Amino acid sequence: MTQDAQTYAYLRPSAVHRTAEGGILSLQTSGGTTPAGREAHPSFFHGFLATPQVAAAGLLSVADVAAARYYQPQRYGCCDPVVTGNGDRLRFESFSGCGGVYARLDVLGEALDGDEVGHGTTNVDVNLPLREALTHVGPADPMLLEVGPDELTLTTFDGPVVERKVPLPGRWLRGFAETQVIASGFDLRAELSAAEAVRFLRSLPRSGASRAVRWVVPAGRSLRATTRPVPGAVCLPGPERLAALGRVLRHATGLRLHGPAVTSGSGPVASAWELELPGMRLTLTLSPDPARGFSGEGGVLEALASEESAEDAELVSVLLAWDPVVDLDRLAEQSGLTPARVRAALTRLGTAGRIGYDVAEAAYFHRELPYDTGRAERQNPRLRAAQSLVEAGAVSLEGELATVTVDDHVHRVRSAEGRLSCTCLWWATYRGGRGPCKHALAVRIVRRAATRGTAGTTTSSSPAASTSPSSSSSSSTGAV
Repeated sequence: MTQDAQTYAYLRPSAVHRTAEGGILSLQTSGGTTPAGREAHPSFFHGFLATPQVAAAGLLSVADVAAARYYQPQRYGCCDPVVTGNGDRLRFESFSGCGGVYARLDVLGEALDGDEVGHGTTNVDVNLPLREALTHVGPADPMLLEVGPDELTLTTFDGPVVERKVPLPGRWLRGFAETQVIASGFDLRAELSAAEAVRFLRSLPRSGASRAVRWVVPAGRSLRATTRPVPGAVCLPGPERLAALGRVLRHATGLRLHGPAVTSGSGPVASAWELELPGMRLTLTLSPDPARGFSGEGGVLEALASEESAEDAELVSVLLAWDPVVDLDRLAEQSGLTPARVRAALTRLGTAGRIGYDVAEAAYFHRELPYDTGRAERQNPRLRAAQSLVEAGAVSLEGELATVTVDDHVHRVRSAEGRLSCTCLWWATYRGGRGPCKHALAVRIVRRAATRGTAGTTTSSSPAASTSPSSSSSSSTGAV
């Protein structure tokens, strides 16, 4: 598996400082992107927290997920959470080490009392002494929040005094890309009051002893467990993975469940669990199975295989403005593209970590990570395999059917209502539930090339096909 050495460099450790007037929660930043470009130590906010104890617990929950490995627990190099300033809020994000849980704490404007929130994305230092200090933040303690150094700090430090490198699997970035695609297909399925949320979440098992897939359905003011999916049900794969919600549970004002539409024949699916807090939201998105990380879900493959989406993404990217809510209709009007093409362009930008999705507002949001879409293309094994098939001339089109020849095996790919199916083992196993197989993806590339009047089956129509493979290891600095 391709790995990078992610370098964090901070001017000093993040800490809670006690003063006669109260406390200061000083979060140090490393290598961020802002509207002014790259900055070594960007500053996003200086002001008071309306509910410091809730914010402290929420930040700990995000850090808990970053330090956890829910499937086959083992020692893991923790990645520092990502923070994005969107002008009216701060978003703290992390992924579990196993790649199957995505956590985000949204600190909204009503919880922030101070300077205007800045724009940009960076990492924040969450070290062990800080974690210990955050557990002691009381409900009545006045707390000043600093996200990034002030001008005085910048002038008193010659360089970083805290620097560490963390092995970062390439699938971590792909997880960011896949979750925004998956979550955009969610709808609100159930809402619980604070009391019912506490009762339900505390009733869940704390260990993964049972591997049976769990489902829940709304039942009056609460939820009812069921062993099989029914319309309106929400999948709860690995309930022990919701443990991070426990830190903030006593502050909850409600719980909202989000998921895709399911039928009685549906298999396990992802779901999002949004805990409402005073002025904040903590959301955990779970992969369809504890043993299944988000990186292999395949939701971005169609967009990556399209040359049209690459061109559209370049156009849409210059129109993004760190908006907390990306307006698809406005982008369509400004770019002259259809909403469907704008959505595909956003999906492609998401492969570079530049787009996230907020289920609470059913809207995309803008962030910036220091990667390009070409990196995601080069590191996606199914896309690389599909491009190799195209370049080898393995695809033959026959109307609605296509034949893909791999060595001495022949696979048939059929098109029906815009959906491709295949006779290969991958399709038989997942039935499209984890995106297209390499054969269907190769057929899609060739069909698009034929439609655009390009070179047909001997030349790949994807820009990534001409990009050299990435090296087995590299070093990067900045937000991840």
